[in-house]
Amino acid sequence: MTLEEAVGRATGRAVASLRRVGGGDINDAFAADFEDGARAFVKTRTDAPAGEYPAEAAALQWLAEPGGVGVPEVLGARDEPPRLLALEWLDQSAPGDEAVFGRGLATVHAVGAPSFGRDSPLRVGPLSVPNEPAESWADFYAERRLRPLLAPARDRGALSSSAAAAVERVCDRMADLAGPPEPPARLHGDLWSGNVLWSSGLPYLIDPLAYGGHREVDLAMLRLFGSPGPRFLAAYDEGLPLAPGHQDRVALYQLFPLLVHAVLFGGGYGASVDRAARRYVG
Repeated sequence: MTLEEAVGRATGRAVASLRRVGGGDINDAFAADFEDGARAFVKTRTDAPAGEYPAEAAALQWLAEPGGVGVPEVLGARDEPPRLLALEWLDQSAPGDEAVFGRGLATVHAVGAPSFGRDSPLRVGPLSVPNEPAESWADFYAERRLRPLLAPARDRGALSSSAAAAVERVCDRMADLAGPPEPPARLHGDLWSGNVLWSSGLPYLIDPLAYGGHREVDLAMLRLFGSPGPRFLAAYDEGLPLAPGHQDRVALYQLFPLLVHAVLFGGGYGASVDRAARRYVG
């Protein structure tokens, strides 16, 4: 079956044309023009594992439920080769008011989640990270996010033994470091600036790794790979006031994405992990 035929079956629409576009680092990206005049953004790749695109479709729909921030409509997902995900096409624009994004993200987080974690695997590119729910956020972050990545990072040669030991000590102290208890927030899970798409001056969330977790994780990642302005944080804090000490926990919640990047890309990410961990263990 051709990709054009697969898009038609997944969406239930006749495809007039299909052309490759930018926008995919891991996936191949296409614009699909339908005979009814609509257009879709289609992501696909030959080695996509079963379940990946339906899981992403479910994550997008889960994030769309609160209505705080725009999320592209899921037009179809196909889990048989050629596997694909078809989404509403969004024309990119210059960023609009960051306060709108701050208030909207607060709304998404506030709706919450049933547990810390989610009943589906968390896949970050080729990585599969444990995602089983845990009773406490401190246990979840230490045991489902940080510890499982230490061995892969060491095996790649991206993380020194001393850096790994520092992260282990952070995990041992997590109950004291994680901040005041909060209910699970509805997280995007991979919220760097590149996964916030602005269209017609409004923010949209794309490429989620959604699960229930601590809301400071999303905020910390925005500051790691991007720099939201003061209007964003002020609007967020007004909508969902942040707990005392949140500024001191930014590097703590950047440890997970830094470890992911150390495993996937090596380079200087291991040193960044080391510096972040040592802020909490000396």
